[in-house]
Amino acid sequence: MDHNTSAADGPELAEPYLREVLAGAGLAVEYVRAEGNTLYQRADDGSEIAVVDFAGGYGSVLLGHHHPEIVARAQELLAEGTPVHAQFSRHPYANRLAAELNRIIHRELDTTEPYFAIFGNSGAEAVEAAVKHAELDRGMRIRALLDECAEAGRSTRAAVASGAAIVAEPVLTLFGLTAAEGDPAAALSLLEAELDRRNAEQTARPPLFLALEGGFHGKLAASVQLTHNEGYRAPFKSLAAQARFVPHNQPDALKEIHAEERGDLLELGVADGHVVVRERGFPVFCAFLVEPLQGEGGIRVLSEEFAREIQEFCAAIGCPVVIDEIQSGMGRTGTFLASSALGLRGDYYTLAKTLGGGIAKTSVMLVREAYYRKEFEIVHSSTFAKDSFSCHIALKVLELLEADGGLAYRRAAERGAALRTMLGRVQADFPMVIEEVRGRGLMLGVEFRDQSDSPSPAIQGAARGGMFGYVLAGHLLRGHRVRTFPTASALNTLRFEPSIGLTDAEIAQLEAALRDVCTLLRDGKGDVLLAV
Repeated sequence: MDHNTSAADGPELAEPYLREVLAGAGLAVEYVRAEGNTLYQRADDGSEIAVVDFAGGYGSVLLGHHHPEIVARAQELLAEGTPVHAQFSRHPYANRLAAELNRIIHRELDTTEPYFAIFGNSGAEAVEAAVKHAELDRGMRIRALLDECAEAGRSTRAAVASGAAIVAEPVLTLFGLTAAEGDPAAALSLLEAELDRRNAEQTARPPLFLALEGGFHGKLAASVQLTHNEGYRAPFKSLAAQARFVPHNQPDALKEIHAEERGDLLELGVADGHVVVRERGFPVFCAFLVEPLQGEGGIRVLSEEFAREIQEFCAAIGCPVVIDEIQSGMGRTGTFLASSALGLRGDYYTLAKTLGGGIAKTSVMLVREAYYRKEFEIVHSSTFAKDSFSCHIALKVLELLEADGGLAYRRAAERGAALRTMLGRVQADFPMVIEEVRGRGLMLGVEFRDQSDSPSPAIQGAARGGMFGYVLAGHLLRGHRVRTFPTASALNTLRFEPSIGLTDAEIAQLEAALRDVCTLLRDGKGDVLLAV
């Protein structure tokens, strides 16, 4: 048996097709141990084979696999018998975690407005919580607006009944109505019925979300509809809320979408003794989801200018901004929030991955006080969320990030700069192979040029069949003991998301591996590149 494959104890029932795809690229291997930036395979003779992990749990292990202080804290918690299932009780550790998250965010955003925390188990669950909360808030705002319209209608009826106001023909004509003269009450009833009909059509509209092209926000029922990759969305289109996807750096597209989708409720009123109809803006848009640094979309950084335009646009139309920091947050880019470096402030934040220190499965949705609805905590819950174990692990993670005046953040920036410098050198030497190096801090991507017309049939076939990035990753693993993957929606882009413990030796190992891959692509040696 080849040491890159693992024997199964029984039939492959867990994701058999995915395993088949990975096996085709030489990536279906079993890892038996993890430490720092290293994963270990087991060879046939029982020895361990070290692999440098640049995938980093898709951004989950900023502090490295099995950080000793996190492991020690986990062992303490388990030895103490800390409760995992204690729902509907006090959770002081969750309150401490929320307070510490607020302290850090307040410092970074220079604000004092509190953010309320709703905990979950995964990034997609945090996004779902944000989406649900935003819709609850939107629904409550709609009900308040309808109540105001109803009160205005009662006041108008009283004015007409007392003779203080009349229903003039022009206001009826505006809505295609006619009424018998001399019967103001009947005319008003006719007008009210028409406004009620139009308002009912407006309020029956489903919520509309905005999201950026290339964005990835999860694969659950709602979050998958906010993920741009149509291959993920299309099979489940009928299940959840729909989104309009906004191209990057095109503020005019925002204006066009708003003009196409905006709506108004109609409200009765009195002006100068006449019944009038006023327009009240209807909250069609539920939320705008933004990744400050897109991970699955190809490691693309949101520009500061477009971030500002999104912020201004959402403020103008009353649409909350949900900032998805699941991959980019928790210090990976050199600041706790990648969005803070762009000057972007969220009404909601979603955090996960590194929050659990590579051990606990946890996430959090943060919503600022101006949008927070206390009713949400009754209609939304999660069995495994907010437990003692995951909250205490997350508190330890924050302690490690904040230690020594935020040394971890500085380390992420410095190690990221060293890694990017190396990637830039490789690109400079192979401009015909590498299109671009992108990213920030320890969230970097290398986009390879399209190889659909490669003289090598093997390389050409991989490129045209959507397997190109996986083929490159397979060669890096087999030939150089380097682990990484392509981004899900940009398969020509390899991702590099190691921990802050990244060494110069590991960077050099990756450099040698990438240079080999680039040489094989340049020379059209597909047989070597694809050899398993």
